[in-house]
This record gives sequence, structure tokens and C-alpha cells, in this order.
Amino acid sequence: MKYFIRTFGCQQNIADSEKIEAAMLSQKMLPAHSIKDADYIVINTCMVRQSAEARIYGLVKNLAEYKKKKNIKIIITGCMVGLAAKSKTSKFFHEIRKRMPEVDEFIPMEKICLNQKFAPRHDKINAFVTISNGCNNFCAFCIVPLARGREISRPYEDIIQECRELKEKGVKKITLLGQNVNSYGADLVSEKRKKQTADGSKLKPVYVKHLGKLRIPTLFPHLIRDIANIGFEKIDFMSANPWDFSDELIDVIAGHPNITRMIHLPVQSGDDNILRKMNRWYTAKEYINLIKKIKKKVRGVVFTTDIIVGFCGETEKEFQNTVSLCKIIGFKKAYISMYSPRPETMATKLLKDSIPYKIKKQRWQCLDALINKPNQITSQ
Repeated sequence: MKYFIRTFGCQQNIADSEKIEAAMLSQKMLPAHSIKDADYIVINTCMVRQSAEARIYGLVKNLAEYKKKKNIKIIITGCMVGLAAKSKTSKFFHEIRKRMPEVDEFIPMEKICLNQKFAPRHDKINAFVTISNGCNNFCAFCIVPLARGREISRPYEDIIQECRELKEKGVKKITLLGQNVNSYGADLVSEKRKKQTADGSKLKPVYVKHLGKLRIPTLFPHLIRDIANIGFEKIDFMSANPWDFSDELIDVIAGHPNITRMIHLPVQSGDDNILRKMNRWYTAKEYINLIKKIKKKVRGVVFTTDIIVGFCGETEKEFQNTVSLCKIIGFKKAYISMYSPRPETMATKLLKDSIPYKIKKQRWQCLDALINKPNQITSQ
């Protein structure tokens, strides 16, 4: 039997597909050179944007014609199945089953990768290391907490062990992955029960003060410090959340030159009203001040970001506030998306997707020209 894995979505999905491959190899399957050479096709899905969902439906439709000629098995896993499995009703599962009758099985990721602790690495220089899965933040537009569930942190010692093994194998650069990496460890520790590392030392949880309160305990500053000390040439991480970015984390980055100087810090919008609608827990001013604080301590740092244009009810003035913030920050790169409703999210349930596609496209083009193609800026 030959397998082929088609991956949609983010770096976390790519890391998950490495674990899927480990599961296939453990069953004595062989990798296929192409999707048409495979007997067993696994599609690792993404649901973050409607466009990604549409590409999955299109791929399965194309495979349906191929399936008539060859006895192949089509498996769907990833975020699409996660949403169907975690939904309080079976409505979404019936919908995808109806839209993709050619699919043989819909299998949750955790069942495929049940016993796959470490995955095969095709890239011998760069490696993804997952430190947590899921998210507790429930931004109004985001399907991740619904598809992946609540945030679960991997054991501290397991992550350090994996990183040491990667270093021994010659890996030079690693990327730490999580839906919100800088809240890593909140489920592992409490103020009364300090985390103990493998060498017996104690780790005092780090708290970020937000909205006048200590928010959550996190071990991420300790974790990335210990990984940096292993001796990799470069350590990257994504994605970080603005309201969990502690002073201690900034100090660790500043003190370790092998930690990335290109930080991905999603802003989503530069308007306070839109941020409130999105359930993002900071203001544009607070975001700008955080960037300034990091720049002051970390020499040579630059920033990339995520931005959504055309969110529910976004006015031209609110969009221009995002443009203004981008000019102040000077992002190195921005991953810009046009808002699309996602099943069961708060925005879909409570807000109206009222911005026409034409306007969303214009706003996307404006920011893309400003940030990603600065030499091609034209008057809007």
C-alpha cells in the first residue's frame, strides 16, 4: 500500500502531517510519488478560512473521478473533522458527509497519531516542535478553539528531550508551535505548585498583568530559554499573543541572540471597536506600546503580523485606523485575509457579515501594497 498526504493550513498542520506519516510508516505503508500513485490518500484539513475549506471540497471532487478508475481510499482528518467531532450537534458532520460522499473515513487527528510521539523529519536542518495544541481565547472570528479544543501543553521535559535529540541529529533551526505559544504551561502549573524540571530545579510561573489583573501562569519564557541554551543556531516561535507577551519573555529574547529577531505578533485590526468585536483583549495603543517595549530591549527586531479586513461592520474610518497602525509599526510582512464567516464562531452567531466582497478586496489590496509591496503603493 502506498500513501499520500495532502496538507492544508498552517505550520501546526504541517507538523501534524509528519505524525500522520509516522503512523503510515508504522503500518508498513510506502510513500507515493504523487497523489495519483497512492492507494491511501489522507487529506489534513484547515478550516480557518472559507477559501481553504473550498479547496478541500474541490480536491475531493477531483479525486472522485480518479476513484472510479482505481481502488483508492480517501481519509479526511485535521481541523474539519475536529470541528465535526467537537460540535454539540452532528449538523456539521452531516454537511461534510453530504458534500463529500466519496470520502471513506473521517478520522480525528488524535486517533491517527495516537502513538506517534516523534515524527519523521525530511528536513534535516529545520524542524517544527509542537509545544501545545488548542486555544482558550475564543476570538470571535476564529474556529481553532472549536476545531482543536482547549489548550493542552506538552510536558516540559518531553519538549526539552525532543529538542536535545534534534540537536544531536544535526538540526540547526527549530520552530516552536502552538496556537498561542506564549501561554504555554498555563495548564501545567499554578502559583502554589511550581513546575519542576528534569534536573530538579524549580520554575516559578510567569504572569502577565493585563486589564489590571495577573492573567495566567506561563512557563514559555523558561522553556524558550532552556531550548536556546541547547545551542541551536536559531529558535523561532509562532504564534504569540499580544496580551500574553511578558516582560520576562522580552528579556529572554534580548539575552539570547539565537532566538529569532523576526517576531510574528498578530494584531488583526488597528481599531479598538473592531478589536472589541473580535474579542481581542488589547487596544491599538497597547499593541503599539508593546512593540515599542520589545524594540527598546531587542536590538534589530522586526515584526510580521496577521490582519483581517472587512470584519463585521468595519467602517472606512475603522479600516483607516488599521492603515495608520501599520504605518506606525512598519511590519516586515503581513498575512492579510478577507473576513469569512466560520461555522459556530461567535461572529457567525451574533454579527452580520455586512462588508461586500469588493470592499474587502480593495482593503486587502491597500494593505498588501502598503506592507508587502511597498514599492507598488498607489493612491486608494
